[in-house]
Amino acid sequence: AVTAAEAPFIKPEKESTKVTLMPWKGWMGRLLKKAMGEERYKTVQRIILYKPDDIHDMNQMPIPNTKVHYALKDPTLYRQFRNPSPGSEPGTIRIPKADEDCTTADPYDNSYYTRDTARRYLDTANLNNDLQKIKLALMNPNSTEVQEMQENIKPESSPGNKGVFATGKSDFDETGLRAAMSSNHEALDQSLDDNMPDHLPYPCWYYDQDKHLEWYKERDLPVPVGVTGFGTVPVSRRVARW
Repeated sequence: AVTAAEAPFIKPEKESTKVTLMPWKGWMGRLLKKAMGEERYKTVQRIILYKPDDIHDMNQMPIPNTKVHYALKDPTLYRQFRNPSPGSEPGTIRIPKADEDCTTADPYDNSYYTRDTARRYLDTANLNNDLQKIKLALMNPNSTEVQEMQENIKPESSPGNKGVFATGKSDFDETGLRAAMSSNHEALDQSLDDNMPDHLPYPCWYYDQDKHLEWYKERDLPVPVGVTGFGTVPVSRRVARW
């Protein structure tokens, strides 16, 4: 057993266990294979199951120890999920950072509700307070219903756990919007304010539109709306960097 005082000083293993944590998995298949024989079992399997030979066992996320061979002539060439993993690399590991024009500094922050400004005022659970105040100001101030709505102008919900989880205090996100238990309306409103559009962007083909227009005219082709096709997204946004 490890004490709470020893835990912070224990170095984590670079490699996960090789022993399965689900030894019972596949027990029915093993039982039928033993009773029916290898060939008969595979025949029945192909009739009943969908893609019984799928190397990923129909899992959306690849199993870490699954080797995907991609060369027909060289069986030693394969790809494997997170192999080699960053934690097993020698020396200092460079944690990826988002590009300068990204909306978040952390490339792993894929939350969308924190910058979903298009639906900001459509959320009935988080109404636009400024707009609601203007509406209420135009109503009868002596009405009990109006007075009640003025008191409840801000949604009543949890203020978040302030970064205190069951495992202790966490500082991986100052806003608290990365985890459902720490999310709060105040931080969400601030994030939406920061991401509100303040300009009309040009498309990437705007300055080359005459060249693209001429290309279609020379071939007597109808001119589409905009410019489509592979390569319109910069390479830097299509290549993952470690």
